[in-house]
Amino acid sequence: MAKVKTSFFCQNCGAQSPKWLGKCPACGQWNTYVEEIIQKEEGGKGNWKPSNSGTKKASTPKKITEVNYEEQARWITGDPELDRVLGGGIVPGSLVLIGGEPGIGKSTLMLQIALTLTGKKILYVSGEESESQIKMRADRMSAKNPDCYVLSETNTQQIFQQVEILKPDFLVIDSIQTLSSQYVESAAGSVSQVRECTAELMKFAKETGTPVFLIGHITKDGSIAGPKVLEHMVDTVLQFEGDRHLTYRILRTSKNRFGSTHELGIYEMRAEGLRSVANPSEILLTQREEVLNGVAIGAMMEGNRPLLIEIQSLVSPATYGTPQRSSTGHDAKRLNMLLAVLEKRGGMRLGNQDVFLNVAGGLRVDDPGLDLAVCASLISSYEDTPVSEQICFAGEVGLGGEIRAVSRIENRIAEAEKLGFKKIMVSKYAVKGLDLKKYTIEIMALSKLEEMYSKIF
Repeated sequence: MAKVKTSFFCQNCGAQSPKWLGKCPACGQWNTYVEEIIQKEEGGKGNWKPSNSGTKKASTPKKITEVNYEEQARWITGDPELDRVLGGGIVPGSLVLIGGEPGIGKSTLMLQIALTLTGKKILYVSGEESESQIKMRADRMSAKNPDCYVLSETNTQQIFQQVEILKPDFLVIDSIQTLSSQYVESAAGSVSQVRECTAELMKFAKETGTPVFLIGHITKDGSIAGPKVLEHMVDTVLQFEGDRHLTYRILRTSKNRFGSTHELGIYEMRAEGLRSVANPSEILLTQREEVLNGVAIGAMMEGNRPLLIEIQSLVSPATYGTPQRSSTGHDAKRLNMLLAVLEKRGGMRLGNQDVFLNVAGGLRVDDPGLDLAVCASLISSYEDTPVSEQICFAGEVGLGGEIRAVSRIENRIAEAEKLGFKKIMVSKYAVKGLDLKKYTIEIMALSKLEEMYSKIF
């Protein structure tokens, strides 16, 4: 009998060491090394073996100009938000990881996709729920797919045996942290198990051309649980965000080998499942009965999609000594920069003011084109003067107080015009070359913050 081999793995980043270390040299975290068994059983290699596997010709180097490439047709899921985030649909043979908070709707989204992909044989593997629990959720959804199969199993070898029999076109694993391979003798969810199970599924996906979706847990700080190598191994990493106590959910991508990483999908959670939101700008704009100060509308771009969102600010005198600077959904460092610009260039005395900034709708934004809307919102709250509901903003603010041009200004103007805004404030450098006659909305070109202040306050 072979001697059992062990090694130490960092539970944070997956780094390996032959001995225990107090501090991980790779990620710098303390007390994260855990001893795990790494000795595999006899014949453990090749955990996924196709039924027709045999001798294969050894790979040889080829000139890149001689490589034959045929673009594969993507699968359209019928969910426009997921198709947009994936880059146009599901790529055959791709390995996709989706993570999010508990109860956010990851399993609901994957089961909904499995039920809507008619004409494809789907295998939904769950290591967390029984088959009856999955059936209860499926009954609440309107979509029905007779070719959707469910399996409650956590052992990868048993899963692959059923895959050989069923030969599905699409495989969903819920979740990767619950799977375990008999060739690694450590607990499910450990670094060794997650890495081994992902490697087996990746090999299966690439050799058979079957797309595989993995649902992953996340840690307390919001990152996907397990070693960082998990995110490196997969083709696409999706993040399902939002407050589970609220209605709307946001689907983002942080890695995509087959498309852009700047796309965004918005869903509405209902009793019968998730509904795609076709026009998110309408839900992100609060329906107010009266005009309030500290509120401004900004035109932003999320990938190829223009969005109009509401920026809310509250500026009030500090009563507890050091002024507070709080930001929800917006970069706090950029907020501090804009406050410094307003104080230096705009003459506003903000050193003794508490400042609270909120992006309505639960979005997290990083588009510099929202700078002008943030400044308008801050000035409105400071002066206790409301901004007209008919005006929106699209511009970046520099350290000198100048208004800089932003990308895709035509898309932002068209979105504002479609939603009925009468005016939009942009940089004067952004309107060069634009045919202003084709827009019914009034385009106000600015060069400095002082011009905006004089025109709306």
